[in-house]
Amino acid sequence: MNSKYKEYSKFNLSEVNKEVLKKWDAEDVFAESIKVREGAPSFVFFEGPPSANGMPGIHHVMARTIKDIICRYKTMQGYQVMRKAGWDTHGLPVELGVEKALGITKEDIGKKISVDEYNAACRREVMKYTKEWTDLTHKMGYWVDLEHPYITYENSYIETLWWLLKQLYNKGLLYKGYTIQPYSPAAGTGLSSHELNQPGCYRDVKDTTVTATFKVVDNGNALIEKIKQSADAAFADEINIIAWTTTPWTLPSNTALCVGPKIECVAVESYNPYTGKPGVFIMAKPRLNAYFAAEGAELPLDAFEQGKKVLPYKVIAEFTGADMVGIKYEQLFPWVKPIEKDGDSFVVKQDDAFRVIPGDYVTTEDGTGIVHIAPTFGADDAQVAKAAGIPSLFMLNKKGETRPMVDFSGKYWLVEDLDEKFVAECVNQELYGEYAGAYVKNAYDPKYNEGGKYDEKAASKDEDLNIVLCMKMKQAGTAFKIEKHVHNYPHCWRTDKPILYYPLDSWFIKSTACKDRMVELNKTIKWKPEHTGTGRFGKWLENLNDWNLSRSRYWGTPLPIWRSEDGEEKCIGSVAELYDEIEKSVAAGVMKSNPYKDKNFVPGDYSKANYDKIDLHRPYVDDIVLVSESGKPMKRELDLIDVWFDSGAMPYAQIHYPFENKEALDNRVVYPADFIAEGVDQTRGWFFTLHAIGTMVFDSVAYKSVISNGLVLDKNGAKMSKRLGNAVDPFGAIEKYGIDPLRWYMISNSSPWDNLKFDTDGVEEVSRKFFGTLYNTYSFFALYANVDGFDNSLPQVAFEKRPEIDRWILSLLNSLIKEVKKQLDDYEPTKAARAIQDFVGDNLSNWYVRLNRKRFWGGEMNEDKLSAYQTLYQCLETISLLIAPVSPFFADQLYRDLTLVTKGNTKSVHLAEYPVADESVINILLEEQMKVAQDITSMVLSLRRKSNIKVRQPLTTIMVPIVDEKQKSEIEAMSALILNEVNVKGIKYVSNEEGVLVKRVKPDFKKLGPKFGKIMKLLAAKITAMSQADIIEFEKNGEFAFDIDGTNAVVTNEDVEIISEDIPGWLVANEGNLTVALDITVTDELKKEGYARELVNRIQNIRKSKDFDITDKILVKIASDTHTDEAVAEYKGYIAKQVLADSIEVVAEIAGDEAIELDMDEFKLNIAIAKA
Repeated sequence: MNSKYKEYSKFNLSEVNKEVLKKWDAEDVFAESIKVREGAPSFVFFEGPPSANGMPGIHHVMARTIKDIICRYKTMQGYQVMRKAGWDTHGLPVELGVEKALGITKEDIGKKISVDEYNAACRREVMKYTKEWTDLTHKMGYWVDLEHPYITYENSYIETLWWLLKQLYNKGLLYKGYTIQPYSPAAGTGLSSHELNQPGCYRDVKDTTVTATFKVVDNGNALIEKIKQSADAAFADEINIIAWTTTPWTLPSNTALCVGPKIECVAVESYNPYTGKPGVFIMAKPRLNAYFAAEGAELPLDAFEQGKKVLPYKVIAEFTGADMVGIKYEQLFPWVKPIEKDGDSFVVKQDDAFRVIPGDYVTTEDGTGIVHIAPTFGADDAQVAKAAGIPSLFMLNKKGETRPMVDFSGKYWLVEDLDEKFVAECVNQELYGEYAGAYVKNAYDPKYNEGGKYDEKAASKDEDLNIVLCMKMKQAGTAFKIEKHVHNYPHCWRTDKPILYYPLDSWFIKSTACKDRMVELNKTIKWKPEHTGTGRFGKWLENLNDWNLSRSRYWGTPLPIWRSEDGEEKCIGSVAELYDEIEKSVAAGVMKSNPYKDKNFVPGDYSKANYDKIDLHRPYVDDIVLVSESGKPMKRELDLIDVWFDSGAMPYAQIHYPFENKEALDNRVVYPADFIAEGVDQTRGWFFTLHAIGTMVFDSVAYKSVISNGLVLDKNGAKMSKRLGNAVDPFGAIEKYGIDPLRWYMISNSSPWDNLKFDTDGVEEVSRKFFGTLYNTYSFFALYANVDGFDNSLPQVAFEKRPEIDRWILSLLNSLIKEVKKQLDDYEPTKAARAIQDFVGDNLSNWYVRLNRKRFWGGEMNEDKLSAYQTLYQCLETISLLIAPVSPFFADQLYRDLTLVTKGNTKSVHLAEYPVADESVINILLEEQMKVAQDITSMVLSLRRKSNIKVRQPLTTIMVPIVDEKQKSEIEAMSALILNEVNVKGIKYVSNEEGVLVKRVKPDFKKLGPKFGKIMKLLAAKITAMSQADIIEFEKNGEFAFDIDGTNAVVTNEDVEIISEDIPGWLVANEGNLTVALDITVTDELKKEGYARELVNRIQNIRKSKDFDITDKILVKIASDTHTDEAVAEYKGYIAKQVLADSIEVVAEIAGDEAIELDMDEFKLNIAIAKA
């Protein structure tokens, strides 16, 4: 057993990080922490898989710290916590990165590069930064099993995904549908609604919008006839329905106008503001004055002047939307005729289109109250058009497929890519050809995306198709109003570019069928913060749509469904099942051989070596053709599945369920998770897919508790990015500061779910104030313990025999243990860290150690001194255990440094048990009394600073107005300690009623405003005017009721600040219901004592500067001075005892090198010190 506590010459947390890490590696502490818990209850944790195709950032340090804290805490509590790492290896982030690296687009795959080569590149790309991720994980002390990770591209993982999909298929929850879906031209795939609802996807954008005029066709409609009869001759020939759109590029695809049947509408005689042409304009009555200023009704119709903002107008008819249904109008852009597919041919449906239809969803909140319908570009549009028998305006491509006017890359179709017969019969090549190939948004245009980098500035500056079309309409007289409009528009979560709504043939999971059960199970999950579970996540579940599973990409999990041309289909749920189906196909002569058999794959052998023989990805799985029950060939549906399904399936796929580990999951040993944590962006990502799959397949929650952590922003609250130059390199930060202060800062600064404004000044402050304080406290202990040969194996001094100050700090320590346990059990690491921080700084170091330093100095090891050592040791060891989950490196060093001497223990703190509070030593009354003493001390010291009176200068009196007897007894119990700390001779207690102090109440408007709203100003005036008697009553009760115009307003002491005015010769301070006044008069007698104390301080500092040992005796000479001579004479014994002086001599003069000049503020004083 080592007999000496290790002492350090420097404080360097980065070095601590490295040294402890070496020990962990050598001792394999992580593996040991799992091994020693063998047979213990399990605490189940799921790791959300990161994608290693990008570098880790400082926000990953935050997320991983939260997870590590809880897992370490539970391990130290005695649970076995398995922590399997994972890699998310499929999906858009990988594919887009590869395309950028190779200088290709999605369209080049299968042309310039084979699918096989492309997927091989993806496989390499996805693990590009594995080393950096592993390095960060290692350096930051995040304990997770990286040697046996789950990898989502592995065949065994994909097999579990197929099994899950088959369960959904068998339950009727997997279906194919043709609907309008969000589509990302930049990513080249459809998106699910949860992807569209990732944070930041909906953004305010400023677009050019247009209110278009749709000229009515005179076909004998009764309402139109009535309007014609009411109209003046000059206006009757031009009847228009006006409709507003934020997407003018969709107008060439318009096939209907929609109006709410109950909406009141009007026909108005006026003029086109751009052409000056007279006409009748039909719109919703509630929107009339948004287009025609009210004063225009007072103007004569012939008063129109082009360019004037106010248009003269006259309402000539009023009717409802229902009266408008059936009105026909001219096609706005007669570029293409609407068609309907008929087998291999098509039928023109021009006569069924371009009419007004009813729609209950139409409102009069904006626009004209009449909506332009383009069924190929909106789900609502498609639904209402279908109900009314309105055809969609489709193009027919060379493959014979019907497609919207905009292709998958975001541009109008090129004529050469369309079916020749369709072009000949349905396309006005002169009109359409002018715009063929035009991108509907500049963001999609390759010229703004050269080298894979989007030039948003140039794209925003240049005219886009919306502007071009609007100018064309203005010239043609079909635009009534063109303006810029800010609206909320969805963007792709991976490309940051706008999405389109597009008709897609997709596979869906019918999540709406299980919506109610998802909502019900969500209520059993402990969400931190709670409002995310009830709000962002809960409300999302309540408004759930079916999950668009299909992705039109190449690198991902293939959809395991094979279909024949006749619609026969088969969903495959395992590799063994696929193997058997291939055998049937071979027997039927559909396939020549079984590729899996050719590669010696053995069904049922789940070894990695066996599964590595095959590849379930494209293009290999696409080459497999199965045979239907009727003997028809079945080809795989080419879609991949949403990558979020990959990660949401990880509880099952990471253990290759149900092919392996079935019992462990079915018996709920490894499922559901007791705890998960990821960023708030996962609320509608991983959190959702985990919950959805768990509910739909297992009728269970997938996790019981979840922390949804916020963003890590720069110190000014801006999002970090390399482009802005405000991103923090996690590796550099760890190297500079060490990981412990980074972790502690991130956790203690704000709750995990709040956005963190990361500031390195804060990290340095934590390093200095918390870890520096703890380091200094240990150094103090080690220094004196080594001098005294403190042996903690000696019998412990009985608790009841220990001095009150020892009993207080041990009571507080055990209260802290209770508090930390309570907060960590409630997944509140911030509150736990702050409680520890306050204990170390305010109570252990600044109070206990400071007040008890003399007990450690010199003298023999009596019971009092032994009690001091044992108490401080217990505090330090307990703190090392309490902080271990948050600051694992410093905690380990501190724990080992302590226990190596006292227990001969070299084991890591992370193999120890977390502290359990000893209720028998907790004394709440004593803690409250000491808290009052600390508060009074702090207030008096603050008053001393305010008046520039040093603590070493004694003063005569503290005056305390007493609120009640309890407060008085608490102060009296600690009065000696208080007086000693603040260097004041006595405490005078006065009653509030004596009126010695005058108080006033200052309202806190920030708190009163939200509580009292409109009456706040009147309430504030009454608060300010409170009488002294009312203020005393307020302080006693902690609240006060006011009558404000019949409203009872109860104000608490948290809503105000009670201030005591200074009185002559005294300074006054307030804190809550505690008030102290300090007599700042300094008499000659007090001044002498002050000089004596000042000399003690200066001599002690000289001892330190001369590197004297703490036990060295000294000889002191002080030059004679009128300021100090009397003080030295009167307090010579006191000074000598304090500085270990054998003699103190006042001499006429001190000359030469031995003289040390002291600046005593008001004068200079020479002094000489030597060893005795």
